[in-house]
Amino acid sequence: MNIKANLHFHTKEDPEDRIAYTFLEGLARAKELGFDALALTCHNKLFDTPSFRRAAEEQHILFIPGIERTIEKAHVVILNPDPSIESVATFRELTAYRHAHPDIFILAPHPYFPGGFSLQEKLEEHIGLFDAIEHSWFYSHFYNRNTKAARIARRYHKPLVATSDTHDIRFLAQDYAVIDAEEKTIPSLFDALRKGRFENRTSPKSFLRDMAGYLIGREFAGGAKKPHFHS
Repeated sequence: MNIKANLHFHTKEDPEDRIAYTFLEGLARAKELGFDALALTCHNKLFDTPSFRRAAEEQHILFIPGIERTIEKAHVVILNPDPSIESVATFRELTAYRHAHPDIFILAPHPYFPGGFSLQEKLEEHIGLFDAIEHSWFYSHFYNRNTKAARIARRYHKPLVATSDTHDIRFLAQDYAVIDAEEKTIPSLFDALRKGRFENRTSPKSFLRDMAGYLIGREFAGGAKKPHFHS
């Protein structure tokens, strides 16, 4: 079955970003846009609450708990962790956590974008930790840091998965993956992703309207509570 999924989604509950919409508002929009699965990945805080799970179930959307954790100053997206993930701060600790929690999925978000929160060379240093590499929404015909991410994904035989890294709800339906899963469950989705059974839906953005406009909008809105270029 085809599952329309977004695996990197931020909402107003995020403790480190100023975002206009709540999880419930984002969930309702995801339902309108035909999404089947949505991963909530706030910065350094896991929101895996019964109320969020119930709300997603009522919308017939598979809720995937997640976190965008800062590991040695770099952002890493971990899907389906438990609350103890909030105490993991180093790659050594993340390696141990993965061994203890084999049901998680680790995504390398925007690894080669400028700014101190991207993985950069740490991605290849720790490539065995990652299940997939993100194809970020933040690119145009003239500016595309996804090119290196795609090359590294091919080199190490890692899936390159499109997400909207949603901070602006406008881009939710422009960058996502359609996953060919056996069933609509978290283990089935992760299995299909690892086996490459998915198609990305993505398109380049207007540099001025979408990309610069997004950054300017964040600046006027107060930006992130802890400044960084993009995540």
